Amino acid sequence: MDLSGKTAVITGSNSGIGLGVAKEMGKAGANLVLNSFTDSPEDHDLAAELSRSLGVDVRYIQADMSKAEDCRRLVVAAGGCDILVNNAGIQHVAAIEEFPIDKWDAIIAINLSSAFHTSAAAVTGMRERGWGRIINIASAHGLTASPYKSAYVAAKHGIVGLTKTVALETATDPITVNAICPGYVLTPIVEKQIPDTMREYKMTREEVIQNVMLTRQPSKEFATTEQMGGTAVFLCSDAAAQITGTTISVDGGWTAL
Repeated sequence: MDLSGKTAVITGSNSGIGLGVAKEMGKAGANLVLNSFTDSPEDHDLAAELSRSLGVDVRYIQADMSKAEDCRRLVVAAGGCDILVNNAGIQHVAAIEEFPIDKWDAIIAINLSSAFHTSAAAVTGMRERGWGRIINIASAHGLTASPYKSAYVAAKHGIVGLTKTVALETATDPITVNAICPGYVLTPIVEKQIPDTMREYKMTREEVIQNVMLTRQPSKEFATTEQMGGTAVFLCSDAAAQITGTTISVDGGWTAL
């Protein structure tokens, strides 16, 4: 897969799935725009290191995905967005009657509304350049649900609906719009949760992974950030040119249950 000359803008990409997607896009030759809400020297150092190791242009642009104007500014500041990966997201767990209103608003803004704003800002340029890919990182929770995750599940279901709608609006253009629905992915955040869960349940690492974290993932294996990136790169390929408006589950069988 050769993405040379393309620019990929990946939101929430200074760690985890977003960084994994960025690395795989870079390996395929795409120039990269990394993003998060922070603006630290470490963020810019990460971009510089990826540029050296991958041999592509990598920039870091700060933008707060909870703010509509920042979402749209990110796309404009990129100076060209051939591939848009909407990955930024946060989570909060609570029963609906106890769910903080500010947490609901933040999750909907960052996990759902940001994708609306970035997509709206990117589509015109994609049409003008005659090629584009929008890839939304949804979740298994975009297709099914769990208790105590009302905002997250609502946002991810919304992302799937947004994906279908924008795909229909761009169906006669050389633009595709799809959603990747991961199950449990071994990210640094998940890795940090394991020791605490071991102490809470008095279990070994393997017991926590198999009996707590992966109870709903039939493969009993984490997906990897590299696999997320590889799936995203595939969706940019000519082989995927007629794949649009759909979801691809990378969830070890979770949504087959």
